Amino acid sequence: MKKIIIGLTAGRKYDNYLRWLALSPEVEVIKLGHEERNLESVNKCRGIILSGGEDVHPRLYGKPEYVQQFGLHDFDVERDGFEMEVVSYADQHELSILGICRGLQVVNVFFGGTLVPDIPSFGNPDHMRFADEVDRRHTIAVREKSFLRSITAAKGEVNSAHHQSADLLGEGLVANAYCDKVVEGLERSNLDNPFLLLVQWHPERMIDQQSVFSKNIRESFIESCQ
Repeated sequence: MKKIIIGLTAGRKYDNYLRWLALSPEVEVIKLGHEERNLESVNKCRGIILSGGEDVHPRLYGKPEYVQQFGLHDFDVERDGFEMEVVSYADQHELSILGICRGLQVVNVFFGGTLVPDIPSFGNPDHMRFADEVDRRHTIAVREKSFLRSITAAKGEVNSAHHQSADLLGEGLVANAYCDKVVEGLERSNLDNPFLLLVQWHPERMIDQQSVFSKNIRESFIESCQ
C-alpha cells in the first residue's frame, strides 16, 4: 500500500500527534520544523498538520502592543516564520491543511486575521488547561451547513487548552464552531476550495478517540489527501 505523506509541524507535544496519526496506518509522517531546516520537504507532502504550542507573535497581525499590554512572553519567532512559509506553500499548491490550536491561529493570521491575546481578559471564561496540566472540557456548538457539521455533529464535548483565539477572521475563512462566544473552529467560506479545517481543541489527545470530534477529523483530513 502506497503511503500518504503528511507533513507535521514540530511542537512540544509532537508525539501525541504521531500516535494519533498512527491510528491510520496508510499515513507516513514527515516532521517539519525550523530546527530541522527542512522547508523543502513540504513538496513531498499531500497534506499539512499545524500543531499546537506557543503564541503567535502579535507583530505578525499588527498588534505588537499586546506583548506588554497582556504580559505575553511565550513565543518562538523562528517557528512563526517557518510555519508561515509552510502555509504559503500549502495554500499555493492546494495541499490539505489541518490546524490544531496554535495551528488555527497561525492560519488565521496568515490570511490577514487577528487574535484575541488573552481570552479571560476579554470577558470570557478560561479555556486553558488546569494547574495540574489536565485539559478543561466544554461543549461546542457547530454551525449548521458548515463542513465541520457535515463530518461531526450539531454539538459535542471537546477538550480545551488555549488562552488565545481568533478575533478578526482571515480572508476567505468563516467560523464553524463556538463556545462561550469564543471561536472554536474555522474553515474556508468556499467549500469548493482545497481542504482546510482549523480547530481550537486537541483531537489528538481527546480521551474519547472514537468521538466524531477526533476520529472523523483525522479521517476526513486523510481522505482529502488521497
